[in-house]
Amino acid sequence: MKALVVGSGVIGLTTAVRLQEAGFTVRILTKTLPPETTSAVAAALWYPYKAYPEDRVLAWGRATLEAFYDLAADPATGVHIGTFVELLPAPAEAAPWWRGAVRTYRRATPADLRPGYPDGFVAEAPLIETPVFLRYLVRRFEAGGGVIERKEVRDLAALAAPDRLVVHCTGLGARALCGDDTVYPIRGQIVRVANPGIERALLEESGPLAMTYIIPRRRDVVLGGTADAGAWDLAPDPAVSERILRNARMLEPRLAGAEVLEVRVGLRPARPAVRLEPDPAHPTLLHHYGHGGSGFTLCWGCADAVAALAHHAIMP
Repeated sequence: MKALVVGSGVIGLTTAVRLQEAGFTVRILTKTLPPETTSAVAAALWYPYKAYPEDRVLAWGRATLEAFYDLAADPATGVHIGTFVELLPAPAEAAPWWRGAVRTYRRATPADLRPGYPDGFVAEAPLIETPVFLRYLVRRFEAGGGVIERKEVRDLAALAAPDRLVVHCTGLGARALCGDDTVYPIRGQIVRVANPGIERALLEESGPLAMTYIIPRRRDVVLGGTADAGAWDLAPDPAVSERILRNARMLEPRLAGAEVLEVRVGLRPARPAVRLEPDPAHPTLLHHYGHGGSGFTLCWGCADAVAALAHHAIMP
């Protein structure tokens, strides 16, 4: 059985790997190679963000988290299990909606918090060093016989065939490629700095410094960020970088002298709901996009769902 995956971000790559494991011979067609995708800009921390509906996101996220736990045993994947603290500007009335997906969770203690934040959540979760993980996925895919071809696809229907599965994973590209006007960008700017010894991630999504995040990796720390819905500009804004650095340093003073290594911008592919379904006109064409800021958080769970649909699409 043959399959084409269109797109090579984290969604396309994990989908291609799962299809291989399901017995398909897979080729990826992509306009941009993995290091050039939005996925390469991501921090990335397992944390459901701007992806809907919550019930499906929770199930996909739980499956993805468990897959990352398995991968964390291999340093070559760029995955390790860490801890994040979500800071809250007011006492929480209930546990966060994502509570059911994580293995370890507790309310923050005063020692976990920062001045001005009376409450928070602490959870264990995977942290993914995105350049390393994307390279790992490419190696794993190619070791399974997969081929990545740099080619822009302009007509999905032309690829569809009764004996070949096509999985469309172009993220924002779906807006033009299949005329989906509900897809829109959420612009994210990050500053990458040298790591002065930080081990825990910090998130501030709803308070005076919203949104600020500090995501440590082995040698660097990814600082963010922005969530500019509808913004397409990929040029970094120096004023935004200064704000990101200022806010991050307020939450974590050890960042004060950290060397700035890079500033990048990525466009999260948002949609009112993740689209994971067969095309109504072409049953062997599956759409798989619209993961918002949760591509790494949902990738394996959604790829499992695609693999489950795949055989039925080819052999109904």
